[in-house]
Amino acid sequence: MWKKLGQFVIKRRLPLLLLLLAATGLMGYYASQVRLSYEFSKAIPTDNARFQEYQRFRQQFGHDGNLLVIGIQTDQLFTVSRFSAYASLANDLKKIPDVEDVLGVPGAVTLQLDSAGRLQAVRIFDSVFTQKGLDSSREVFENLPFYQSLLYNPHTHAYLMGLRIRKEVLASKERSRVIADISRLTNSFQSRTGIDVKLSGLPLIRTLVADRIQSEMRLFLLGSLALSVLTLLLFFRSFSTMLLSIVVVVIGVIWTLGFIDLCGYKITLLTALLPSLVVVIGIPNCIYFLNKYHANYVQSGNKIESLVDMVGKMGVVTLFCNLSAAIGFAVFAFTKSAILREFGLVAGLAIMAIFVISFILLPAGLSFLPPPGGRQLKYLNNKWVTHFLVRSEKWVIHHKRSVLWITLVVILFSVAGIARLKTVAFIVDDIPKSDKIYTDLKFFEEQFKGVMPLEIVIDTKRPNGLRRPGVFERVDTLSRFIATLPETNRPMGLSEGFRFIFQAYSGGDSSSYVFPNEKFVEEIMRRMKSGSHSAQSGLSRSLLSFMDSGRQRTRISVGMKDVGTRRLPYILDTISRRAGQIFDSSRYSVTLTGTSITFLEGSRYIIKGLKDSILWAFLLIALCMLYLFRSIRILVCSLLPNVVPLVVTAGIMGWAGVPLKPSTVLVFSVALGIAIDITIRFLVNYKQERRRHLSAEATVVASIHQTGLSIIYTSLVLIAGFVIFCLSSFGGTVALGWLTSVTLLVATVTNIILLPILILLTRGKL
Repeated sequence: MWKKLGQFVIKRRLPLLLLLLAATGLMGYYASQVRLSYEFSKAIPTDNARFQEYQRFRQQFGHDGNLLVIGIQTDQLFTVSRFSAYASLANDLKKIPDVEDVLGVPGAVTLQLDSAGRLQAVRIFDSVFTQKGLDSSREVFENLPFYQSLLYNPHTHAYLMGLRIRKEVLASKERSRVIADISRLTNSFQSRTGIDVKLSGLPLIRTLVADRIQSEMRLFLLGSLALSVLTLLLFFRSFSTMLLSIVVVVIGVIWTLGFIDLCGYKITLLTALLPSLVVVIGIPNCIYFLNKYHANYVQSGNKIESLVDMVGKMGVVTLFCNLSAAIGFAVFAFTKSAILREFGLVAGLAIMAIFVISFILLPAGLSFLPPPGGRQLKYLNNKWVTHFLVRSEKWVIHHKRSVLWITLVVILFSVAGIARLKTVAFIVDDIPKSDKIYTDLKFFEEQFKGVMPLEIVIDTKRPNGLRRPGVFERVDTLSRFIATLPETNRPMGLSEGFRFIFQAYSGGDSSSYVFPNEKFVEEIMRRMKSGSHSAQSGLSRSLLSFMDSGRQRTRISVGMKDVGTRRLPYILDTISRRAGQIFDSSRYSVTLTGTSITFLEGSRYIIKGLKDSILWAFLLIALCMLYLFRSIRILVCSLLPNVVPLVVTAGIMGWAGVPLKPSTVLVFSVALGIAIDITIRFLVNYKQERRRHLSAEATVVASIHQTGLSIIYTSLVLIAGFVIFCLSSFGGTVALGWLTSVTLLVATVTNIILLPILILLTRGKL
């Protein structure tokens, strides 16, 4: 069948090439339409309770992830020159389109009573500063506990300015422009004053990550292509052969980007890796085809006959190799995580597409080229590779017991490492600790105990339930408890607003910043509802943002550290247990939500989905192997050499302190799907050679020498291709690079040495 297909491809090469060209043109159009995602992909399924709670919160109270923070630390802020520059920065930031509000020391207000006893919001700092007036205003400001830990840290002279960015712009490419404008102004302030400026918050982190994804996608694609050009020229010493192979993978990249758009997806942190992965996976396809063509030509001397034989023998091998690799990726499509489904589906389609492209283009293209010369065929007798294969043959035939003992020791050492593995992820997990994004975030964690949003919603279970006596006293009790936790800042909510108002009504002394009695709270609630405060446009509007329109629910907003997925559940459980003690569950429900919660839940889903996908990949690949070889013995022999590399990689992660997280768990499915290719190629050759040799040992030796060259060359290409990812600025992508390279290196050794030994030891036993 495959030989006939080879003859068909050669005979119908022009129509097939034209058809491929037309299809590539169409996919190129769709590829040109693909866009970068400007929002974190949903890791949680839409039917998840946590996700639905978060969506309800956003409908009732708005977006919780649109605050960008600017921090400085200086004991010279309250000098006329520096404070004027700081105030000018705040004013300039307000002028940026899509910046809704700026909260900072220059715009701070105090509450005062007018002659009629009505509350007024008065700016503390005038627009024109003298040192005497500035000192006086500073005294008023520092007498207001409401701003402590919110806008400044009195112990370290650190100051915070918060910018609320319009939520609609955060889901569009315009957010890069907003962040760039903010950075330009803060850089100018830093150069004028010499004060180091820190920037953080989810809008900044998400924008910079998205921009880096875009730039790194280009870097990896160009890097993988350059490496492929170098490798192919080094191996085959032929510009035309190299160019043909590069055309195969470039078409594969175009189809991959086209699939992303056709599926209705955008480029995310994961799908951005796919073009480079297609190059890395596509080049080995070319090497295997070319290696078989060259070997056949050396024997027959007939170009067309060699091409037909190449397709006949390598077509089924490459099909099942690509199918196994596609399965390793496509199983992600069965998870409930949207980001994994997108990655898995597009990867599976792209890998199968690269098979079709190489199956048509390589034999058709080679048929137009002159026969390979001696210079091109020189690599077939590489002394280094030949020496390695001879040594491998000796280990397989004469040192079986030693290999098995070494394998057992390596497995035991790896299992000990696996026992040390930890599962933990952070919101800025994949950003290097030396990166400004990371160091600036740590500044806010040290000075203000973090800026990651956590929201607590108290539902009274009935309209106007917030007017029930004692509700806000309980809210205040919970807020004060949360403020004592080492990972959370002082919460903001209605109870803090009532304290601020009560201080104003009590003469303004800081000792009066206490929670007022129930009668006072009821009066403030009544005035807010009627809009009788003259400060309605400011304070009252802010207070109303902490209630829903039906006065049934109120929220407590907390800024917290990026504590990771191991510590966060403990903190949430601590808050939930305390809330259960304060609020009667028959009359109240307390919900913890926000971006921090959805991140935790998303990480759990991704890790669980990746673990499940590995099991599915093993099952589906095993079925493919069983169909291909029709032998339980071969199936058992084939799986063990691919389990060992995964165990070794997991052990290395444990010993090296690399935690299990979404980006590192991905390694196992990716590596399994690619490493099994080596096994299939060896076993197919073993099956073909079995008919020509009387003994199993002779068949194994022939298979080692016939497949070893292409296995080693393609493994080197794959390893080098994944090493490129180590140039990334994202820790997860770096881990994917070096961990996958380690897995493939071990898989190469186990498939050339351990697999033949298992075949010899199990003959006639399974």
